[in-house]
Amino acid sequence: MNRVIDRYAVVFVALAATMWASDAYFRNQLVQHLSATQIVVAEDALITFFLLPVLIRSRQELRLLGARGWTAVGIIAAGAQALATILFTASFAIAAQHQLFAETFVLQQTQPLIAIVLAWIVLGERRRPWFWPAAAVAIIAVYMVVFASDPLSPISALQNGRIEVGLLALGAAVLWASGTVLGRFALGSISFWSMTALRFTLALPVLIVVVLVQNGLGGFGHYRFSDFVPNLLAIAIVPGLLALLLYYRALSKTPASLATIAEMAYPVAATLIASAPPPWGFNQPIYPIQLVGTALLLGVIVFLNWTREKAPPVVVRSSLRVVEG
Repeated sequence: MNRVIDRYAVVFVALAATMWASDAYFRNQLVQHLSATQIVVAEDALITFFLLPVLIRSRQELRLLGARGWTAVGIIAAGAQALATILFTASFAIAAQHQLFAETFVLQQTQPLIAIVLAWIVLGERRRPWFWPAAAVAIIAVYMVVFASDPLSPISALQNGRIEVGLLALGAAVLWASGTVLGRFALGSISFWSMTALRFTLALPVLIVVVLVQNGLGGFGHYRFSDFVPNLLAIAIVPGLLALLLYYRALSKTPASLATIAEMAYPVAATLIASAPPPWGFNQPIYPIQLVGTALLLGVIVFLNWTREKAPPVVVRSSLRVVEG
């Protein structure tokens, strides 16, 4: 299985991103009485409980991180795991008041562009010439899926948008993009098990503080037993624990600039899941152009995985180590 993941690492990153979108099946049944932060903190606490033995077992390995590694993991935990979700949710909530959802979604799609730039600056990644047209096709494909019902909606949304909506969405995109790049950096020192455990464990105190600031101690009194079984437990296990373990295992063999393209499977999967009937989806129609966009994105992901194997290994140099991608 390890050889299969190594050979098809880019594809497995996309599979993990698709698994993230499955939380919609369970999250939609919780949002009526729980805020986004309350859902995320409960999910994070459950996964931390599951992975606590991993941290205890790998405590010797954590010494290999060094100051740079701990900084990277801290930014991932506080930024990509905690604050990015809060920023995106806040952007979506304000957009909902003005019916300008497209502004949030189109600015959030800057994430792969930001990640590619960060991979170049932080990791020194350089891509072959064919990567750039492939990345452009992937971005167009996602646009076709997300904005199928009204392709011009992002233009009107940006023209009439609100600055706070855009800044919040861009903030989330920057944090998620940095999570991909810094995760690739940290995986040069520790295993994917330890990386996953640290992401959730270090994010938990941040999320608890956010809930306390937003709602006080009463913020932890809104949970019901029926929230945990099956919904919160399912969110913690499938799009949380299993998806992140697979993601970091595949990311350990994937350059960050390729991984960020594969992660675009998430908005595509989330859009298609929205076509499911309530309470899991919103009964949104599926348009032929969405199927075309999905096929294009899958083609790009397979192509990038194939060319990654044909190209020489990507070497990321730091003052302490060499990491092959």
